[in-house]
Amino acid sequence: MSTRVSSRALAAFATPGAVLIGLFFLLPVGAVLAGAFAEGGAFARLFADPVFWNGLRGTLVLGTAAPLFSLIVGFCVALALARLKPGLRTATLIAISLPLTFSGLIVAYGFILLLGRAGFVTLLLAQLGFDPAVVGGFIYSPLGLGLAYSYYLVPRVVLIVLPAVSNFDRTQLLAARSLGASRLGALRDVMLPQVMPSLVAAFCLTSAVAVGAYGTALALVGTQVNILPLVLYSKISETGSDLPAAAAASLVLVAICVMVIAAGEAFGSRRRR
Repeated sequence: MSTRVSSRALAAFATPGAVLIGLFFLLPVGAVLAGAFAEGGAFARLFADPVFWNGLRGTLVLGTAAPLFSLIVGFCVALALARLKPGLRTATLIAISLPLTFSGLIVAYGFILLLGRAGFVTLLLAQLGFDPAVVGGFIYSPLGLGLAYSYYLVPRVVLIVLPAVSNFDRTQLLAARSLGASRLGALRDVMLPQVMPSLVAAFCLTSAVAVGAYGTALALVGTQVNILPLVLYSKISETGSDLPAAAAASLVLVAICVMVIAAGEAFGSRRRR
């Protein structure tokens, strides 16, 4: 009887989550899937377009490079925060988490005001003899877009990795150092394997965010950088009206994000076992 009641209680608790997933994931994806097959040949037309393949390549590069850079920076920040006192650590985390409250457009315009052709940093560097056209053009390049992405990817990495780093027993590092290991060697051979699940989870989450990011890319580079979200935008904007192909492109984006998150979950489950 207790088992039956327990199962019913678990089902009752799971019902709101199931409804949420159904309404805000399965139903929209199903509608997009129906739109992609509303007109025959949407996927064939999309896959025959070289712009799509260039966008897919740009998305994979950006979705790997920006999260990897953010992971390195975020891990270093987490190492520094783990050494702080709890009160100071909490205050610093609040400050680090502020970028997560901003929309992509606000982030893009902030970088334009800072690093654009008439930005504050650009004008300061111009006083030192740097060419404002070259310096100001950086933020509108793929590297500049990756830097803007990292602005709100690094806080996500810190929030995911910090608990694992804080709970790590640092006496293991001291023991490794006493046995002759270098500081970097002890970090690599002792600490990294233990916090690796958190690092992989952080990378997969930030990669999925970078793959699907849209507002920052549109405000910064428009259509100058070929990535899938902007390819999708071009098919539903004033210059294009191929809605079935746009639906097919959006399904490709969803599939990429799902595979990235699934890979992270599979790695974490294997390590836990």
